[in-house]
Amino acid sequence: MQLRYSFRLYPTPGQQSALAKAFGCARVVFNDGLRARQEARKAGLPYIKVAPPRYRSRKASRQAIRLTRNGFLIRPDGRLYVAKIGDIEVRWSRALPSPPSSVTVIRDASGRYHASFVVQCPGTPASPVDAEIGIDLGLASFAVCSDGTVIDNPRLLRRAERRLVKAQKALSRKAKGSRNRAKARVRVSKIHARVADLRRDHAHQLSTRLIRENQAVYVEDLCVTGLARTRLAKSVYDAGWSQFLRMLEYKAARHGRYFARVGRFTPTSQTCSSCGVKDGPKPLRVREWTCGNCGSTHDRDMNAAKNILAAGRADRLNACGAPIRPGHGPARRYEAGTHRSIA
Repeated sequence: MQLRYSFRLYPTPGQQSALAKAFGCARVVFNDGLRARQEARKAGLPYIKVAPPRYRSRKASRQAIRLTRNGFLIRPDGRLYVAKIGDIEVRWSRALPSPPSSVTVIRDASGRYHASFVVQCPGTPASPVDAEIGIDLGLASFAVCSDGTVIDNPRLLRRAERRLVKAQKALSRKAKGSRNRAKARVRVSKIHARVADLRRDHAHQLSTRLIRENQAVYVEDLCVTGLARTRLAKSVYDAGWSQFLRMLEYKAARHGRYFARVGRFTPTSQTCSSCGVKDGPKPLRVREWTCGNCGSTHDRDMNAAKNILAAGRADRLNACGAPIRPGHGPARRYEAGTHRSIA
């Protein structure tokens, strides 16, 4: 499978200037090609992509250029040679599993440079284990697992909000177009970058641990876009559910684990995990409830996690070819002939 390995770059001031020109050239070529494609569209030709792309702006906070094998080279001393730029210092945090097929040089909003290599990574099956787990994602707790584990929500953006508000106020006071405003914008971007790095690190560590300790992982297929339209939008984006689920999915495929999403319309919070009776919808303020059929008392999130595990197991058994039809048997003597009421 193909993966991306990202490393920090430290170009010199001269190399930064050359990279800025390269970013501009790549942007102009892309926009010229897009303009030609739009003219062909007006002439009646269809789009070759799923949706029409957008123009790239020189004022965008993220700039990037992608190079294929003939445009870069990794030197024996560990430096990255980029055509027309030169040898750039790289902070290698791990070895590449295979020669990269391409590299994307990125400059983010905080002024940091990264090299993102596309490499072919062989699957490394992990040791088989007997455990399976269902995960219910939430906001009060980041995740509640069917085995009783409760993972706290780090709320990284909320914790950095005081420093972020202070930096944004300072930015709003600076005159537009001034150098002080550019410096203030970088300060705001650095706070956001640190929050994103911490969120990514948390998702990596948690997803790796869950994949290592469980043979199968089941989660609920959440509609994050719809939840982000509510008054909980900031908390939803701060949790980073989509990023976490993507990591679980590709790590499961890489290490030979089973990963599945349970349908979002499955009533996991309305069904009793003990007797299976659907007890009806409940408002979010109800965190515990008692089943009217069997009398079991459930924690809302723990009950949902157990139901996700049960639904995921059922789908997996059916997907693996479990018998779902009655077995074959001899036909009754009147089925093959005339109906008895007519005879």
